[in-house]
Amino acid sequence: MDNIYRKLAEVRSKNQSVAVCTVVHTKGSTPRRIGAKMLVDTNGNIIGTIGGGEFEKAVIENALHQLAEGKHKLFRHDLVHQHGMCCGGTVDVFIEIIMKKNRLYVFGAGHTGQALVKYAHNFSFEIYLIDERKEYIRNCTIEEVNKLNLPYQQALQALPFDNSSYICIMTHSHPVDREILACCLNKPHAYLGMIGSRRKVEITKKKFIEAGIADYERIASVDMPMGIFIGAEGPDEIALSIVAKLISVKNKSLANISERQEPDEVNQIRL
Repeated sequence: MDNIYRKLAEVRSKNQSVAVCTVVHTKGSTPRRIGAKMLVDTNGNIIGTIGGGEFEKAVIENALHQLAEGKHKLFRHDLVHQHGMCCGGTVDVFIEIIMKKNRLYVFGAGHTGQALVKYAHNFSFEIYLIDERKEYIRNCTIEEVNKLNLPYQQALQALPFDNSSYICIMTHSHPVDREILACCLNKPHAYLGMIGSRRKVEITKKKFIEAGIADYERIASVDMPMGIFIGAEGPDEIALSIVAKLISVKNKSLANISERQEPDEVNQIRL
């Protein structure tokens, strides 16, 4: 059991996903008692055992399915009728899914970028704050935030991107924002957004379509101006509106609310 807890701590420190399979109820003759645990990673590798044989094979398959769905679930196994085991009992196995944290990439450590990581680090994100300006990176004192003082293009090449990547673009330069956006359009992501006023957004859409960087449908999928529209003013309010949008995307609970109303020029300003 100690090996399982050590492995679980290792998995969490490496920001990986794992299924924890626990025997929570038994009836009759069963191979393991209540409390027996087994870890299953996304490749089907296991630590520990809950009984072996066809029963354990089925639990591994269940775990892989739940990992893909990202949901916990309770399974009941009849060892004789389902798995042909002569034990003769039934076993309830609870599969708890521990998902890796979503990565949040914040390009730009200005006032709004600093406010964004300040609020976002309280939620389930592994945060990277990226800025070419060392003095701005130094302003972030939150230990949990990964701080990268790198040229943006170098960071874009070095950072891993997948379907759980959340990308927020808010550098000190409009042209640089557009360069990062053009690059990120071609990378896998769960969320892609760029800060800006109404005019900046329209200019960006026009430039991208005219240059053939993206068609209308693709550029329309970018959240810009970023966040849920709340008439925000100042870095903290803008950051909160962005965090709210990130959470709604993460929880897949986008409601038909008025977040896509056109903000005025005050809603998002260059900070």
